[in-house]
Amino acid sequence: MSELRIRGLDVGYRGVEVLRGVDLDIPAGSLTAVLGPSGCGKTTLLRTVAGFLRPTAGEIRVGGRVVATATSVLPPERRKVTIVPQEAALFPHLSVAANIGYGLRGWNVAARRRRRRRVGELLEVVGLQGYAERRPHELSGGQQQRVALARALAPGPAAVLLDEPFSALDAGLRGQVRDQVREILTELGATAVLVTHDQDEALSMADQVAVLREGRVAQAGPPEEIYRRPVDIALARFLGEAVLLTATADGPVARTALGTVPLTAPASGNGSLLVRPEQLRLRPVTESNGHATAIVRRVSFHGHDAVVLLRAATGADLLARVPSPLPVRLGDEVVVEVAGSAVFYPEDSTGDPVSSSARCDL
Repeated sequence: MSELRIRGLDVGYRGVEVLRGVDLDIPAGSLTAVLGPSGCGKTTLLRTVAGFLRPTAGEIRVGGRVVATATSVLPPERRKVTIVPQEAALFPHLSVAANIGYGLRGWNVAARRRRRRRVGELLEVVGLQGYAERRPHELSGGQQQRVALARALAPGPAAVLLDEPFSALDAGLRGQVRDQVREILTELGATAVLVTHDQDEALSMADQVAVLREGRVAQAGPPEEIYRRPVDIALARFLGEAVLLTATADGPVARTALGTVPLTAPASGNGSLLVRPEQLRLRPVTESNGHATAIVRRVSFHGHDAVVLLRAATGADLLARVPSPLPVRLGDEVVVEVAGSAVFYPEDSTGDPVSSSARCDL
């Protein structure tokens, strides 16, 4: 498997610019999730890497070889890049084995022998031994996606592109299949790019997440980094629930209505503090000792944890995520504290001043 490198990539349709100056490095053997809302350019990026679209500027390299510029484009079949589409798109008239081996060349005796061996290896990898002679309509949705992945891996590509491959699966099956796909890619050391609009999918599967916004890479990095330290408030909201507190930063800490909170980086002045719901700690009021208090207004139980909506003494709403067993009940008055450090956004850079002393954007 090979590294992918994208530099200064512009792509447009009929005079409308879709991608603007995209820079992205995808290390060999890693899985990068390209995350963003509909219309941000995710599929355009994937199709350009695959060779179906020509860039208007910039370049794409696969394994050090330039495969696309504004003036020179290598055909898709010569790029050693394969795609797993949203729906498996298997050939309905071919068996599972024939689908997997479809892209393997050669029809002499030696080539057929190699094909059978390769198909057998991949059937074992994707856990479908014994399914070689079945037709696609005899498979579940998850099994079809694993056959599509095996077909994409069969030629030994430099990179595999996954275009929202789990979106057609029901919720119960989606998590199981994506875990299986991740294990397969890791076992084979594959270089992969996953396009998705599902934040949980991107954060749980990827070694690196690149967030596209209006055709540009807003931020790229390890999942925990972009979740804990998003570059701006808009990205913080997109990546999960965000509790935004009015704050005054003073070096390594910030003062808020929930107390003094350590900062991820020194700062000064007024602005907003990003706290994730799982950072809020709740305990019943015995003695508040000056700590902020709130009333439990709603509890949404999820088994392993619960989401708790609170009304702070200031009148603002807060959202907390707490583990089971639940430390609070509906109507309880609780002390609210912040655990861990938080990101501070100066007032003049947020573009979204926080009017109340503490609030949650639901």
